[in-house]
Amino acid sequence: MTTTTDSPVHDREHIGRLYRANLSKGRATLGELFGGHIETGSEGAWIFTDDGRRFLNCGSYGVLITGARHPTVVRHVTEQLARHPVASRVFLEPQAALAAEALAARAPAGLERVHFACSGAEAVETAIKLARTRGKDQLVATHGGYHGKTMGALSLTGKDVFQNPFRPLLPGVHHVPYGDADALEELLRTMPGRACFVVEPIQGEAGVVLPPPGYLRAVQELCRTYDALLVLDEIQTGLGRLGTWWGADAEGVTPDVLLAGKALGGGILPVSAVIATPKTFSAFDKDPYLHTSTFSGTPMAMAAVRGALAAIEEDGLVDRARDLGAEMLTTVRDIAQRHFGPVLREVRGRGLLIGIEFAIPGPAGDLLIELISQGVVANHSLNSHLVIRLTPPAVLSAADTRFLYEAFDRACRAQAARYVPTFEGESAHA
Repeated sequence: MTTTTDSPVHDREHIGRLYRANLSKGRATLGELFGGHIETGSEGAWIFTDDGRRFLNCGSYGVLITGARHPTVVRHVTEQLARHPVASRVFLEPQAALAAEALAARAPAGLERVHFACSGAEAVETAIKLARTRGKDQLVATHGGYHGKTMGALSLTGKDVFQNPFRPLLPGVHHVPYGDADALEELLRTMPGRACFVVEPIQGEAGVVLPPPGYLRAVQELCRTYDALLVLDEIQTGLGRLGTWWGADAEGVTPDVLLAGKALGGGILPVSAVIATPKTFSAFDKDPYLHTSTFSGTPMAMAAVRGALAAIEEDGLVDRARDLGAEMLTTVRDIAQRHFGPVLREVRGRGLLIGIEFAIPGPAGDLLIELISQGVVANHSLNSHLVIRLTPPAVLSAADTRFLYEAFDRACRAQAARYVPTFEGESAHA
C-alpha cells in the first residue's frame, strides 16, 4: 500500500493539533507516547501509516477476528451501500431479519430473539433493561469485570478508577470475586428471584483472567436455583475469539442473554447484539417501542453482520483461532520466559486472546511501546496495568506469525535488559 504526504490528512503535526484542539489532549499525548504514527490504511492483519510503515495488528481490542477489510464483509457492505444504507424504520427491512436469523443460528440452542445495537455498552444497557422487565432489580457483576462505560454498564464494570468520577451510579449493584461460585451463591441466597448476574467467560480487560474449570456450569446452576437471570458478556470473547463460536460452548452453557459485539461488524461497522431466550425477551416482543434506537438494525450494519458471520464460517476462522492460538500461546510463553524469567508472572489465554502478565509494574507498558517500535500493535488491559494482550486476527498467515514471533523476541530482549538485572538485584537483597 502506498501513502502520500502532500495532504493535511498525512501531516502528523496538523493531526496532532486537531486532536488537541477538538478531540482530547490526553489522547494526543498517548498517541505521541506510542510513536506519533498516523494510521491511514489497513488490510488483513496489517495497519499502514503515513510514513509508509506497516504494523502487524495484534490489538484492536478483539474487533478484527476476520482481519481488516475482509473481502466477504466488504462485498456485503458495498452492495448494501449501493442499494439501501439506512432504513425508514416504518417498513420491515430484510437485512435485519436475515442477520438476526444468521446470528441466532450460531448462538447456543434456545437463544432465538435478537436486538441489535451499535456498541457493546449499548448491548449491556439493553440486558439491564431486559432484566428489569423480568423483575430482576439487583445487578451482580464481578471484581475486575469490564462491561463498558455508559452509566448502567459502568455500574457493572468492576474498576473504581472508571467509576469514581461518575458516582452515584445505579443502585442495587453488587460485585463478587470472579471465578468464585461459592461467593456468588452466598449473595444470590439473599435475593432469590431478584438478581441478574452479568459475567464474562474470560475477563479480557482484567488481563485475560480464566476462571476455574466448571465455573460457568456452576454459575448456570446457581442462577437456576435462585431464579436469577444469567447474562453472558461475550462482546470480546465471542465469534471465534476463544477457538469456539462462544465462550459458553466450552462448558455447554446456555445463558438467558448473550451479548455480542466487536467482531460482529466484521471490522468495518460498529454493531452489537443481545441474543435472548423468548421468555427473557417477552416484554420487547410485546411492545417493539419499549426499547429502541435510531440506528439499531440499520441495513448497512446488518450487511456487515451477515458478511462477518459468513467470513468466519467460510474461512474456518473458529478452528483457525483454536489451532493458531494454541501454538501462539506456547511460543509467546517460551519467548517471554526465556528473556524475563522471574519478572514474568504468567502467559495465559485461550484461542487468540492471550495475556502476558508481569510480576512488577513497568515492563507491560514498556513492552507495549517496544513492540510498536518492532512493528507490532498489541493492547494494554484497562483493568490491569501488569498485563498486555495479544488479540490478533485469525487470518494471520505463516509469514505473519513468524514476523510476530521474531518481533516479540526482539522486544522482550530489549526490555528484559532493563528489568531483569534490577529485579534480581532487589530480590537478592530482600
